[in-house]
Amino acid sequence: MNRSFVNQNRQANQSKRADQAGRAARVSAQSRQVARQHTRQLAQDAPSHLQKRWQPQQNKTNIHQQKQSVLRLSSAEQETILRQRALAEAQHGNHVEAIAIFSELIDRNPQNANHYSNRGLVYFQSGQPAAAIADYNRAIELNPRLDSAYNNRANYYAAQGKFLEAILDYDIALDLNPANVRAWINQGITFRELEMYDRALESFDLALCLGKLEGHIYAERGRTYHLRGDWNCAIGDYRRALEKLAQPSPNFDNSGLRLYLQVESWLDELLSPLHPN
Repeated sequence: MNRSFVNQNRQANQSKRADQAGRAARVSAQSRQVARQHTRQLAQDAPSHLQKRWQPQQNKTNIHQQKQSVLRLSSAEQETILRQRALAEAQHGNHVEAIAIFSELIDRNPQNANHYSNRGLVYFQSGQPAAAIADYNRAIELNPRLDSAYNNRANYYAAQGKFLEAILDYDIALDLNPANVRAWINQGITFRELEMYDRALESFDLALCLGKLEGHIYAERGRTYHLRGDWNCAIGDYRRALEKLAQPSPNFDNSGLRLYLQVESWLDELLSPLHPN
C-alpha cells in the first residue's frame, strides 16, 4: 500500500478524533453548566430544612472557637453565677445543693467572707447550728466589717436563747451598716422576746424609714403592739401588713406566704371574743 496514502488516512483519523473530542468537551461543559443550574434551582425550590444541604458548612474550627469564647469566663464571673445558683437553691429549700455550691465557692476563694456567711446561713436554716456558728465566726475573722455576718450570728444567738449576745451583734451590724433593714427587724424581735416593747417598737420604726420589707415590719410591729396590749395599733399594723404582703413581688417566697398566714392568725386571735362562753 502506498505509504503516503497511509499517512494521509492517519492524519484524517486524528483530525476526526480531535473534532469528536472537541465536541464531546463542549457537550460535557454544557452538561455540567446545565447540571449546576438545575441544582441551584432545586436548592431554591426545596423546603427550608432541605436547603441546608446545598449551603456550605461552617468551618468547624470557627465553631469551636466560638464555643470556647463563650466558656472563657473570668473567675469573678464564674463565682457570680455559682453564688446566684446557690442563693436560688437556698430560696427553694434545697439546702444540700446550696451548701455544696457554697463549699465549691469557698474552695475557689477561701478568703471570701461572704461565702462563709452565706453557707452558715444555709446551715442554720437546715438545722445545723454548730456548722453555722463556725462559718459565721470564720466570716467575721476574715472580714470584721461584714455586717451581714454579725446579723446572721446574732440570729443564731437569739435562737439559742443568748439574747444579750444577740443584741450586741445586732448593734455591731447596725453600726457598720445602718441601712441593714433585716438587722433592725431582727433586733426588734429580740427586744420583744425580752418584753422590752418600747425598744422593740423603736427598732421597727427605724426599719420603716428605710422603705424596705414593709410588710414584714408592720407584721412584727403589730405583734409587739398586740403583746403590749395596744390592740387598736395592733389591728392597724396587721391590716397594713396583709395589704403589703399580698402585693406581688419578684422576691416573694415561701417565707412571705408563711408570714401572711401568721398575721391572719394573729389578727383572728385579736378579734375573737375574749370570753366566747
